Amino acid sequence: MNIFFRDPNEIRLPPEEVRLREMQVTPQQNGRQVKILLELTPFMKRPNVEVTITATSGKEAAHASILEAMMPKMEFTMHLRTLEPGGEYTLESIVYYQRLPEPSDTPMEVPLPEPLIVDRKKTNFILPQAVT
Repeated sequence: MNIFFRDPNEIRLPPEEVRLREMQVTPQQNGRQVKILLELTPFMKRPNVEVTITATSGKEAAHASILEAMMPKMEFTMHLRTLEPGGEYTLESIVYYQRLPEPSDTPMEVPLPEPLIVDRKKTNFILPQAVT
């Protein structure tokens, strides 16, 4: 696996054009974890990604924040806090860039501007009963 070398033929996109190419969720047999695969278009500036898993009851089961992703392809495992075995869940991924205020010589409280959301996807999946 050559994670340090990029395809020289792929064009890196500016922040406004970065998109989610692929999003997959694979529930694990233990019924408590899900494997997530996200693939973004090549980017010039490193994006942020928020990943949330929600049960049909509306309760958040897992959440992850990826700040300034280094690679377009990411694979990770999320551990579910709340379980509804056999229940339906929603995975939502949001790709965004955070605009930062200009630095100032005088210290003051400055609220962060709203993030620039460039893409968002949702998919549903069923969590199987745990295999013992």
